[in-house]
Order: sequence, then structure tokens, then C-alpha cells
Amino acid sequence: MSTNDYPSKEALKNAIHTAYLSLDHEFEGIENAQKDIRMEGGDRTPAEILAYQLGWLNLVMKWDRDEKAGETVITPSPDYKWNQLGGLYQSFYHTYATYSLDELRSLFKETEQQWQNWIDSLSDEELFTQGVRNWTGKNPRWPMVKWIHINSVAPFKTFRSKIRKWKKLNVTKEV
Repeated sequence: MSTNDYPSKEALKNAIHTAYLSLDHEFEGIENAQKDIRMEGGDRTPAEILAYQLGWLNLVMKWDRDEKAGETVITPSPDYKWNQLGGLYQSFYHTYATYSLDELRSLFKETEQQWQNWIDSLSDEELFTQGVRNWTGKNPRWPMVKWIHINSVAPFKTFRSKIRKWKKLNVTKEV
């Protein structure tokens, strides 16, 4: 689904929640002791997938809070440029490194609800009209709905397939 496929705020919210539930479900059956196991050829561990999502969801909401508070928003962050995303991701992983898998899943659930509440607080103009928020940039094809999609629905779906592949290689099946 592309961002053009969201005819309403409710359609967007439903897509996010459906993708969230599917991704979260994939973490069932993974033991906490396995949370930091990297799949051969894989780019993230189960814990890093959740940290990545927590990092991005919170960062995007922070951009919006900061702009509404009159602050200048530097994207992606004052400490990282767009060509330094690896460092930003490492900061996400570091932030959540001490959490158990259950704690990460609980935080993910809470953050997805905060994300939904934030979307509820936005008008259709804010969501679907580019340029209402400065942090969304100047590209007319990047209204806030696109930023929301690429930081929730899209990676939720991508990570679901990655964690499914990880589980096939790392989770022992009961006989």
C-alpha cells in the first residue's frame, strides 16, 4: 500500500494497527535469551528491530512536538545527518539495549498507541497536505502521511518478513 492509498485518517490508522499486530505477533515464541542473536546475513537482531521501530516512532513524534512548540527541527536529529543513519540506528539500539524482549514489546505496544493518538490529534490538512509542517520538507510528494507510512506501515511489514525468516533459522520447533 502506498501513501496514496489512504483515503482517510481512519484508513491510515487501520493499516498501521494491522501491520503492528502482525509484526508483534511474530515475536511470540522468541525467548529473551535469543533477542540479541543476529541471523547470518541479517542486518538486525529481534531486539534491534524493536529498538529501530521505537526510535523512529518516537523521533517523528518529537519532530512534530518540537515544531508545534516553536523549536527549529533538525532532521533526522541534531547529532546525525541523513547520510549518517547507521549512527542514528546505533543510538536507538543503545537506548534500548538493556530491555528484555517482553519489555521491548510492551514499549512497542505503548508507542504504537501514542502514534495512533498523535495521528488522531492531526487534522486532514496536516496529514494530507504537504508543507503544513516545516519538518516534512519541501517535496510536494512528501506530506506528513508519507512520513507516517514510511516509519510505521512500511517497516512493520518489512520487519515482519525478516523476523519470520529469523525464526525459521533460530527458533526450535516443538515436536
